[in-house]
Amino acid sequence: MLSRALTRRGYEVIVAHDAEQALTMAAQYSPSMATLDLKLENSSGLKLLPELLTTSPHCRIVVLTGYSSIATAVEAIKLGAVNYLCKPVDADDVLIAFERQSGDPDIELADNPPSINRITWEHIQKVLQEHDGNISATARALGMHRRTLQRKLQNAPYAARPFVKVSS
Repeated sequence: MLSRALTRRGYEVIVAHDAEQALTMAAQYSPSMATLDLKLENSSGLKLLPELLTTSPHCRIVVLTGYSSIATAVEAIKLGAVNYLCKPVDADDVLIAFERQSGDPDIELADNPPSINRITWEHIQKVLQEHDGNISATARALGMHRRTLQRKLQNAPYAARPFVKVSS
């Protein structure tokens, strides 16, 4: 368990089991770091994230999820998370994620960065190619239903163009 591993590394760990308890503990302890599960029992980690930052503005939050997607990762970062990790993770992964700075001045940003839709489409194409065009295997690798993937492929911005596979 993550809390035990972090305790063994010398961190004081407090565990909240729901959103209400998390807000109460954040107000009481004013933590410097927090991990937040995206899927909570009666709420969403994305909904709780801004509330936690309001309660503890200097808290660095890493969002953990078993159901990762590019859209939720982008949303979590926009809402103030310093990182977004897909489970399973170990304590080392979490500690490295906390080290991420919200902006690195040494990295130049592109003038016209690609859109999320473009990045998503390119990722789907890459995984599809890795699975030799097998829709079912690609859907499993992407963590989505086969029919959802088929719909995305049919409605993709480049779907009208013919697919040409070049191999040696």
